[in-house]
Amino acid sequence: MERTTLDGVPAADLSTGHGRYALDEALGATDLAVKYYDLAPGEVFSGGYHTHEGQEEVFIVLDGEATWDTEDGEASMTLAAGEAVRFAPGEFQHGYVEETRDEGVRALALGAPPGMDETVSKFTCPACGDVTEHDVDLNAERRVTTTTCRNCGNETRTELG
Repeated sequence: MERTTLDGVPAADLSTGHGRYALDEALGATDLAVKYYDLAPGEVFSGGYHTHEGQEEVFIVLDGEATWDTEDGEASMTLAAGEAVRFAPGEFQHGYVEETRDEGVRALALGAPPGMDETVSKFTCPACGDVTEHDVDLNAERRVTTTTCRNCGNETRTELG
């Protein structure tokens, strides 16, 4: 058995400075990713519209309201405290707290199997100009993300602060 307090949880790998914490790391979980979020209005759960081809994700809103863009369109779903949503492997989503909200959100995200392998983002490619799927290579140790357009092969490298 492992036990921790939320105050003792480290920031999640590749966290961009907002309230994303690695509860799985603090508890020593090996078969399940568990992230705790404490987000202010305008902050996001992840870097952008994405999916994990080999991982299902469950989000549970503890306090506040969070919005997700899904394949049904922008701002297609809002969850309030006490609600949860599951995204199957291959389902694209992007979760955030709308800037116009008066309060932030506290939430949990569960993913199985753990890890960020097979992450795919969808955005306008700067090289070919099309909205395409991009394979994402996350290097937590070097704090670098590289995306590769599945349409034209263009690579975009982003260094995280």
